[in-house]
Parts: sequence; C-alpha cells; structure tokens
Amino acid sequence: MIGDFDFYVGTWDVANRRLTKRLAGSDDWEEFPAVSVARSFFAGAGNFDEITFPTMGFSGATVRLFDPATELWSLYWTSSVTPLALRDPPVVGRFVDGVGEFFADDTFDGVPITVRFRWSDISATTAHWEQAFSVDRGSTWETNWIMDSTRREAD
Repeated sequence: MIGDFDFYVGTWDVANRRLTKRLAGSDDWEEFPAVSVARSFFAGAGNFDEITFPTMGFSGATVRLFDPATELWSLYWTSSVTPLALRDPPVVGRFVDGVGEFFADDTFDGVPITVRFRWSDISATTAHWEQAFSVDRGSTWETNWIMDSTRREAD
C-alpha cells in the first residue's frame, strides 16, 4: 500500500551484521555501525534513504517506488562503490501482516541466485531488515546481511 515505508522516515542508528563470505558456508560475521536518513515523497508512493557506513568507507542509497496498478514496491539500491548503477533488477514485493518481502533473480560472482529483502519487527522506534540469497530458487536461503535500526530522538 501507499505509505508502507513511511515508518522509516527519519534518522536511524543502524547495527549491521554481514557475512564476510557469501555463498561459501561461512559463519564469520563482521559488525559495523551506520546512520540512515529516510524521506517519503509522492505522498507515500516513494521513499528514499541514504545510509552512511562510517567505519567501512562507503555509503549507499535505496529508492523505493510503489506501483498502484500492481500494488507492488520496487526497491533499487546503489552505493558509493558503484555510484552510477542502481541495483538492477530491483527487488519487488509487498508487505503482508507487517512483514515486507521483496525478491529478484540476479547473479552473485557469476552464480544465478534469488535475492530476498525482508523488513520485519517494525515499531515506532525499531525496524529489522535482512538480505538473503538462494541458489535453489527459494527452497533454502542464506541470510548474509542483517540491519537492526533504532530511531534517533528528534532534536
């Protein structure tokens, strides 16, 4: 629905956990902080956030667009490492019962994968996001990046 991502408008401290090696059977996680600033546009049919990873030396941005004809969101990602490339294809999906799931077919290191973004545990002050890859069209998933966001108090 229009406004699904309005919960994320504002400034957030983000605790990240990311696998150091993806699709390699690794259980070695790195942890690092971030700050995300999000805004809504098009009366809630669009959402943008910029996230800065101060200890990692890069930043990223997500553009989220709602299609009222399909009632699906398309999420596009880019980073300062690949500044001219939006994540192509976008992950596409919707929220059901407070959980948003978004999928795309893609490749990772030349391997065909399905990508899943999941938003859950959403409250006025917290939100949980994770990214997972599947090499078997969604039968099994490897969660490889987790972000737990905590809203900053307004100044």
